[in-house]
Amino acid sequence: MLNIITKKFEELTTQELYNVLQLRSEVFVVEQNCVYQDIDGKDQKALHILGYENEVLVAYTRVFKPGCYFEESSIGRVVVQEKVRKFKYGYAIMKASIDAIRKHYNETTIRISAQMYLKLFYNNLEFKEVGEEYLEDGIPHINMIKS
Repeated sequence: MLNIITKKFEELTTQELYNVLQLRSEVFVVEQNCVYQDIDGKDQKALHILGYENEVLVAYTRVFKPGCYFEESSIGRVVVQEKVRKFKYGYAIMKASIDAIRKHYNETTIRISAQMYLKLFYNNLEFKEVGEEYLEDGIPHINMIKS
């Protein structure tokens, strides 16, 4: 079972921030073999959704109010540690992120920049493709909206 907590940047402990950056690097840089600037100056503006299994961070997203990242509210840096993906924690962390946007920003329209291979995963969460496929850091992506 995933234990999910939501924190503002300034509420994160040094250890929590370290664990977030370590998980993001483990998946986005090492597993996906993608060199990119993860630390982008936007974490300070985000709400951080942290998913723990037995007190170990295994899932994470960051969410933004409208106008901070996209015109709409948004969810980004969606990550689940490879060894626990079979437990469908991606759905749990995304549902918690959608709920956090509703609760903290009173918003229901959400835009994401999704990796193409996860399109069906996001379709299952009621996100619909908008626009054309594009490359971001060498990986095919598509914009998606949930309203």
